[in-house]
Amino acid sequence: MGTRSYRPYTPSTRQVIISDFAEITKTEPEKSLTESVHRPKGRNNQGRITSRRRGGGHKQLYRIIDFKRDKRNMTATVIAIEYDPNRNARIALLLYEDGEKRYILQPNGMTVGTKVIAGPDSPIEDGNALPLANMPLGTGVHNVEMTPGKGGQIVRAAGAVAQVVAKEGNYVTLRLPSGEVRLIRRDCYATIGQVGNTDARNLSAGKAGRNRWKGRRPKVRGSVMNPVDHPHGGGEGRAPIGRSGPVTPWGKPTLGAKTRNRKKSSTKLILRRRRKSSKRGRGGRQS
Repeated sequence: MGTRSYRPYTPSTRQVIISDFAEITKTEPEKSLTESVHRPKGRNNQGRITSRRRGGGHKQLYRIIDFKRDKRNMTATVIAIEYDPNRNARIALLLYEDGEKRYILQPNGMTVGTKVIAGPDSPIEDGNALPLANMPLGTGVHNVEMTPGKGGQIVRAAGAVAQVVAKEGNYVTLRLPSGEVRLIRRDCYATIGQVGNTDARNLSAGKAGRNRWKGRRPKVRGSVMNPVDHPHGGGEGRAPIGRSGPVTPWGKPTLGAKTRNRKKSSTKLILRRRRKSSKRGRGGRQS
């Protein structure tokens, strides 16, 4: 799970940092665990762009991941570690005692031959899944359910880990990777350990083309558009925004403005909001 850089023979290799893929043991996915998925390219069911800067990219097969870990009290053996183009984490191919194969997110340190199990009485070991109520305080977890039986929805990115900090009544308190502290029902399942491929945060595309391979199209700043195209556009030379703060192309406040619905029912479960993160680049307040 290391990284690899290149000598600067070209402008792109001067900046690029890629994974060394040393942990990958199998290059072709398990055919029975893949499916073709329509690529919406940022369009809705009417064909209109609702998410900008999407399109193109290499053709991909979706790997069906077992986020539920609902095959309980049956030991599985890791038989391969694979690359997944749909996420920045690696995936592990499990072979259960009954012959069934499933993919899970690879916890940090998991290798071929590791044995894992899911169930309320599972040992406290990396890769095992059990209810939050059965985990000791201080345990690091990932792939956390928010609704019992629905499957893990949060803490799934490469290098992510949440910590069990308290238990009271029907809820367990988790400190999430964002810094948010919130309550999760005690019967929700989670997987012990940190998500693997922790060096994903250190990678650098090096050139625009590498992002095009991923289906990411160019981003154009609003300040260099015309007034008809963006509220920040127009003016002579480098003109200021001309408003009290930066806005989206549709006039809504952005770059730090809170967008969460105040009436959302789950707000009462959030004990401390996440840390503020700066979304402004070197160019200042732009969108």
